[in-house]
Amino acid sequence: MAEEAKAKGNAAFSTGDYTAAVKHFTNAIALSPTNHVLYSNRSAAHASLHNYADALQDAKKTVELKPDWSKGYSRLGAAHLGLHQIQDAISAYKKGLEIDPNNEGLKSGLADAQAAASRSRAAPPPSPFGDAFSGPEMWAKLTADPSTRMYLQQPDFVKMMQEIQKTPNNLNLYLKDQRVMQALGVLLNVKFREPNAGDDMEIPEGTSTPQPPAPERKEEKKVEEEKVVEPEPMEVTEEKEAKERKAQAVKEKELGNAAYKKKEFEKAIEHYTKAMELDDEDISYLTNRAAVYLEMGKNAKCIKDCDKAVERGRELRSDFKMVARALTRKGTALAKMARCSKDYERAIETFQKALTEHRNPDTLKKLNDAEKAKKDLEQQEYFDPKLAEEEREKGNEYFKQQKYPEAVKHYTESLRRNPKDPKAYSNRAACYTKLGALPEGLKDAEKCIELDPTFSKGYTRKGAVQFFMKEYDKALETYQEGLKHDPHNQDLLDGVRRYLCSSRFVYI
Repeated sequence: MAEEAKAKGNAAFSTGDYTAAVKHFTNAIALSPTNHVLYSNRSAAHASLHNYADALQDAKKTVELKPDWSKGYSRLGAAHLGLHQIQDAISAYKKGLEIDPNNEGLKSGLADAQAAASRSRAAPPPSPFGDAFSGPEMWAKLTADPSTRMYLQQPDFVKMMQEIQKTPNNLNLYLKDQRVMQALGVLLNVKFREPNAGDDMEIPEGTSTPQPPAPERKEEKKVEEEKVVEPEPMEVTEEKEAKERKAQAVKEKELGNAAYKKKEFEKAIEHYTKAMELDDEDISYLTNRAAVYLEMGKNAKCIKDCDKAVERGRELRSDFKMVARALTRKGTALAKMARCSKDYERAIETFQKALTEHRNPDTLKKLNDAEKAKKDLEQQEYFDPKLAEEEREKGNEYFKQQKYPEAVKHYTESLRRNPKDPKAYSNRAACYTKLGALPEGLKDAEKCIELDPTFSKGYTRKGAVQFFMKEYDKALETYQEGLKHDPHNQDLLDGVRRYLCSSRFVYI
């Protein structure tokens, strides 16, 4: 019963109905209060509703019940992060990584927490010069003013101004350079006195009259003349070059897309790689290359590119849809690599993380497919008719002793080992009837008949449940349907007789 409530909770979570998911997981916990997975799932549902305090309580309970389970620490870290308890979140993720060093969910969570910690640090003090050095306006002013225009032809000056533009607070490191002082005056609309304009300076008594300057050599004069020549205004090319690189990167991407459509995968990879080299601020080049690797069956390379795309996307604050696409492709690769039910856990976790970034129908379908595949494999791995028979016999012994809850437990284990056994369903239906759990008993009896329509016990169980539910006409129909398969079955005949007795007033 707890598994059924858990399954309903998972289904509600997958469709985004987190309130219903919390309700179902709570019901499951009431039936199985020591199941750490249930607390973990409810913690995720609370977090999706931004109820981080409740999510934290469930995460702590998860870790308490299963301290060696890495996912518990993932839930703990997410809850702390939601409450802005950043250092606690970092500690939780690190603890989880000590248990499972290769867990991508924990790595990603730790990266998010550390990024939040960096953002929370105090911002640097504002520049006392305001926005004088910001943007292309600085270069336009220096180009327009004749006194600074010539400096833009000098690489060392351009480099100094770029450094100042990048870190204005370091201006004092360059003030000894007269060109920087001149540029500062132009940018702030302030006139600084030139160093040689000193005709009004006092000359102390006894100071000899200055000697006339020595004649200049021709070579020095030529250099001086060259300095005086005003060059043509210089266009700042850095931004232009960046735009050209981005445009070229887009062209490489388009060539890659065309090659991909033609299934020329090696060419596509070559073009996407060139695009990445030209522009590392667009993660679509990485996700596209990952798609090619996925198509080629090179799943490990696909996963590696997706991890890079997610990491880079978070650094650049890229669109959530792009990050979700990378995570979805990673999940698809992980699902393709799965060889047992446990392998699907990473794929499922990755798909869930993609859905938290952006809810996409394709990702949701992939998640549902992965969960179904995991469940099917679990059943295959757990299937063992011999052990199922042993569990059913244990259930029979407890039934004879009227220990019906214990009998239900063994019949349930028998069905996990062999879900196609109609006898186990029939026996568990009898237990549920004894316990007064009539809806559960009816469901098991119907499943028994579905698996083997000729098994008379199934009709006996179903009719008995319907009779106790006072659905007498339905009970009669069930007994009659069973007698079609086994006309002389005494239990079915007794059921019909019981119906007639209960309805004797009709025959007065």
